[in-house]
Amino acid sequence: MRFMIIVKATTDSEAGMLPSPELIDAMMKYNEELVKAGVLLAGDGLQPSSKGIRISYPEPGGSPKVVDGPFTETKELIAGYTLIEVKSREEAIEWALRMPDPHGFGQGQIELRQVFEAEDLTDNPELIEKEEALRKQVEEQKQK
Repeated sequence: MRFMIIVKATTDSEAGMLPSPELIDAMMKYNEELVKAGVLLAGDGLQPSSKGIRISYPEPGGSPKVVDGPFTETKELIAGYTLIEVKSREEAIEWALRMPDPHGFGQGQIELRQVFEAEDLTDNPELIEKEEALRKQVEEQKQK
């Protein structure tokens, strides 16, 4: 089971304020624990929405609309993520609870969301096999 730990944005992260050295150290220790446990798949902080682009689809069949950031609803924005693969929902919650306050100052908020697997979306064996082949291809490209 894969889960994404979503770090919600704050006014500080949206202002482009970098984490303190203490917070960077705490996050590095947390990431090391995830790696040692063999559950970390990916994780990164994101630039503020002022450097972002939002693409929306206002009409069915219509052209996409491109809007440059910043975006105003900070509570709706993401400042970073960690992608983990664990055996259960409970294990994902345990790992999420161990994450340091991602912004410090008591402003941090994270959200934990399970990732859809191919089997969750379809029972078509051909599509599931194709998805697995694509994932394998991505892994092989990383090895290069």
